[in-house]
Amino acid sequence: MKVFAKDALENKHILVTGATGGIGNETAKVLAGMGAKLTITGRNMEKLNQLKVELYEITDENNICAEKADLNKEEDRGKLIKTAEEKLGFISGLVNIAGISGGSTVEKLKEEDMKKIMEVNYFATFSLTQAIYQKMIKREQGSIVNVSSLSGLRGTHGNSAYAASKFAMTGWTQSMAVEAIQHNIRVNAVCPGYVNTEMARNGFEKKAENKNISYEEAKKESLGTIPSGRLTEPVEVANSIAFLLTDAAKNIVGESLKISGGNVMR
Repeated sequence: MKVFAKDALENKHILVTGATGGIGNETAKVLAGMGAKLTITGRNMEKLNQLKVELYEITDENNICAEKADLNKEEDRGKLIKTAEEKLGFISGLVNIAGISGGSTVEKLKEEDMKKIMEVNYFATFSLTQAIYQKMIKREQGSIVNVSSLSGLRGTHGNSAYAASKFAMTGWTQSMAVEAIQHNIRVNAVCPGYVNTEMARNGFEKKAENKNISYEEAKKESLGTIPSGRLTEPVEVANSIAFLLTDAAKNIVGESLKISGGNVMR
């Protein structure tokens, strides 16, 4: 099959969380261009509406459902799934992108900050996935892609809270994949390094502040650790997600695809 053909995801209904962020925005556009029906969700309705308008230029408006939701809330998760199914039918694909960064070194890390990051990045994502997965089992079909991080594969200075949440996601992806494939459901993760998004820019600002250097110096120092010498663009992550959702990736199960410009090779 042609992986990025206009009909590669035809008749698939895919739910994309965190659709208002850089990676989520590009992922929605790539999937729409491959023929998927899409439910997009986030906490900012203004940004969701803007994305919806952009998606109308790619696909028919009847293929798009936009629903504001706070995934930490059980009520919102239930409403999101109900609304999506009523408009576009069975959810055959799920892309978990919603997440936050933050934290500090261990001696300064506040318990409430640790809990917040774990709640958003892991527990809320797990709960939404569990609800949709139970429906996928009944159909014996589905594909789930979790957006983890290189921080879900190795630890870095001052990153305990975020890394813990992403390690949890990576481990959960692998364990769930072993169970899910018995029901013809594939579960995988992508693990980007520095991506050209607001989250990366915030990271450079934090590094600059901690080391008392300029933003540009902090960015240059970080890029110096990447063999390719550049940030990953959001669309590159989106393309990787899209590939994992297609039938071209039928035997890719429980993998954590690194998108790091060579920053991590093991």
